[in-house]
Amino acid sequence: MARPPIYGLLAQFATPQALVDAAHKVHEAGFHKVDAFTPYPMEEVIEALHQHDSKVPWLVFLGGCAGAFAGYSMQYFAAVIDYPMNVAGKPMHAWPMYIPITFELTILLASFSAVFGMLAINGLPMPYHPLFNVPGFKRASSDGFFLCIEARDPHFDRQATAKFLEGLKPVEVHEVAH
Repeated sequence: MARPPIYGLLAQFATPQALVDAAHKVHEAGFHKVDAFTPYPMEEVIEALHQHDSKVPWLVFLGGCAGAFAGYSMQYFAAVIDYPMNVAGKPMHAWPMYIPITFELTILLASFSAVFGMLAINGLPMPYHPLFNVPGFKRASSDGFFLCIEARDPHFDRQATAKFLEGLKPVEVHEVAH
């Protein structure tokens, strides 16, 4: 009988330095679908796993550009094309008066892009995650240091990866079921 598919393998480490060392070795071994869980932010782990690339700044930039374009073009259309009105001989396209609304829409759409882009990239809201079924994983929010290699990683092999993780001297290794 075949074993059920798993989400991945989760290794628990005793100290933050042990987690950082393990993260370096996991990345050197070629694993890329890896995540670390710690009770506080650790830049060393992010650098060790080479996960410091984020798409959120690009989403914010594109949202800001869309807001600037929408704000300016909306005002231009209203003042020059849809309802042109010559008041005291002033030019129809008086761009300085468009700046406040253009600026406000730039900030508004950039901030919406930041919030909703971050939620989408992080897969939130996520009321359930397979790691919640692992006994002891709740310690990740207080004093636990965990490293998970997902089964969808191209280099993942259930037995070989488990043996590799055991060689990193963790406290324990768990199979994470879906």
